Amino acid sequence: MTAGLLLAAGAGRRYGRPKALVELDGEPLVRRAIRLLGDGGCAPVHVVLGAGADEVPDLPGAVPVRHDRWSDGLGSSLLRGLASLPADVPAAVVVLVDQPLLSPVAVRRVRQAYADGAVVAVATYAGRPGHPILLTRRTWPLLSGYARGDRGARGLLRDRPDLVVEVPCDDVGSPADVDTPADLLRLRPVSDGSASGAALRW
Repeated sequence: MTAGLLLAAGAGRRYGRPKALVELDGEPLVRRAIRLLGDGGCAPVHVVLGAGADEVPDLPGAVPVRHDRWSDGLGSSLLRGLASLPADVPAAVVVLVDQPLLSPVAVRRVRQAYADGAVVAVATYAGRPGHPILLTRRTWPLLSGYARGDRGARGLLRDRPDLVVEVPCDDVGSPADVDTPADLLRLRPVSDGSASGAALRW
């Protein structure tokens, strides 16, 4: 069993509203990311909510997790989400709500790396680490020293390369962030299936 953990608690200050509520092709990003994890084979899927939590639509297929201290940053949301998972969950795949062009194939690839023995599996794009990231339960206590402010697991990846398996995912998606409305407009041609982005549809 590999859980899915979606971090969707931020206020989206640069965007002007919580990005969990932003829509791409008529679908809220939070629902799109839940579908990403489900299609990638993750269960259960937990969603950490904070800013705008009362406005988030129903989340079929996911467990909402309220995080009252969401303003402490992404790190606190990561720790809150991991703590919410059932005790029998041995690993979790973590994604962010503002990366709508991630692919279920990437989720399946990091899960396969875990099945092959990885302690931490991270998707890479052009050789750089991104999401999804799979974290086995044995690493969760280590994160308390890294997940602070807007920092999540990146420090752990840097300091413990012996635990990390990199999983190239350049061919199946993009880690592009939606930080502003202009970013979303740039992604729309890709999500609509243009020649340059056809392989990214799912």
